[in-house]
Amino acid sequence: MSIQEVSAEQLAEIFHHYNQALAPDFNCESKPNGHLWEHLPQTEKSRMIAAARLALLELAASPTEAEEDSRRYFAKPGEAEWGC
Repeated sequence: MSIQEVSAEQLAEIFHHYNQALAPDFNCESKPNGHLWEHLPQTEKSRMIAAARLALLELAASPTEAEEDSRRYFAKPGEAEWGC
């Protein structure tokens, strides 16, 4: 699955799940069944979905290392030297 196929809602829910699952390993408070995605207040869900949407947009806009390598031999716009 590519980033383009992931919805912000899916990412937020999965992130929340793993955040809760890993909380005990990092000595963080985790309430079993108290913080299930389905039980979160709508305002908190909306905030997490908005954050996930921004993260996905940033990831989609960032060039990959392969794309960066393919551009390194080309001049930036306005910097090319013309002439014979």
